[in-house]
Amino acid sequence: MLYTLSQLRSGALTGISQLKLSENLSTFPLEILTLADSLEILDLSNNALSSLPDELAQMTKLKIIFASQNKFEHLPDVLGQLPNLEMVGFKSNQIKQVAEHSLPAQLRWLILTDNLIETLPNSLGERPRLQKLALAGNQLTHLPQTLAQCHNLELIRISANKLTQCPEQLLNLPNLAWFAFAGNPFSAVNSEANAKVKSVPELSSTSYTLKNVLGQGASGVISKAHWNTPQTQFPEDIAVKVFKGEITSDGYPQDELQACLQVGFHPNLVESVAQVNEESYLALVMTLIPENYHNLGLPPCFNSCTRDTFPQGFNLPIRLISHIVNQMKDVFAHMHKNQVCHGDLYAHNTLFDSLGNIIFGDFGAATSYQMLTPAQQDKVKNIEHKALQHFIDDLLSICAEEDKNTNEFNLLRECVSS
Repeated sequence: MLYTLSQLRSGALTGISQLKLSENLSTFPLEILTLADSLEILDLSNNALSSLPDELAQMTKLKIIFASQNKFEHLPDVLGQLPNLEMVGFKSNQIKQVAEHSLPAQLRWLILTDNLIETLPNSLGERPRLQKLALAGNQLTHLPQTLAQCHNLELIRISANKLTQCPEQLLNLPNLAWFAFAGNPFSAVNSEANAKVKSVPELSSTSYTLKNVLGQGASGVISKAHWNTPQTQFPEDIAVKVFKGEITSDGYPQDELQACLQVGFHPNLVESVAQVNEESYLALVMTLIPENYHNLGLPPCFNSCTRDTFPQGFNLPIRLISHIVNQMKDVFAHMHKNQVCHGDLYAHNTLFDSLGNIIFGDFGAATSYQMLTPAQQDKVKNIEHKALQHFIDDLLSICAEEDKNTNEFNLLRECVSS
């Protein structure tokens, strides 16, 4: 809930555990310190802040802080003094420096997407609880070797940086499952992949008219559309994804388009039929998904961190779960046969119908990896195989109670543990 500065100053917010303020603040309101006994989540995004006071160290119960879309040029040192701080989000600032002592000891989730960071401190690898690390859209030329110590790291985004070599210290991490690395010098696609993308027809944005919005995510907005003139080459019912801006939380829109087209046709993937590549306008024309398909899961929450969530009381019979898993295994094999790592293999990126048929999409974090060595390619595939295991495990968590003693359930449980 969004509160006001006047409410804070009046004392009306005493005892609250969550505070969100967005009033174009250029200085930190010291009245926030009066909430030290209760405040756990502080959201100061969409302001004009460039610093935090040393007195913030008094907020010993603070677990989460967001300060995205501000004017910070360095990650505030005081964050490293907060004993219970787990989640730090400073997306879309102008951060150039991250000091060794600015990272809290209990750090679990760090979001520094879309900044100007060239180097990261070795102390980042000395945060044993670190699970989720979002670094896309910076100026990084290398990563700390100490990241090899982050044995609990499960998700990392390093797309759209200036890394010239594949960061080997990440490839052997025991729990890494979601890995996005497109848009770096070391991951530039080769001519063979470009030829495959160029084989997909290009259209003008005047070929269609956008209708109602169907959904949107970090990288773009998907709308239902209709053709302005009758078409024989393309399906009649279409949706169009118009990409946002130059960079997203997962990387460059052009890389998403590249990976989406490179992976080619599969009956359980959203089908891409054409592309639009105009100045300041990038779009993907897709077959419209039938209305009887619904989201299989919900995105992770603060507590689950990297794992999907599901609506309260939602469950599925084991026969549907088995059918869904078999299709996803086939999708996984198809993507990696085409040397594409999806990077976001989740139930919340999967649509399903009442028969358990699935359509998988959202290639925002996807990366073409044919430029890597054979050994590196195998490691990338093994990383995403862990995501597939988590996908299965998450579905088993919503299995109908009466099916949990079946052979099908036990076989899928073995897939997770193997």
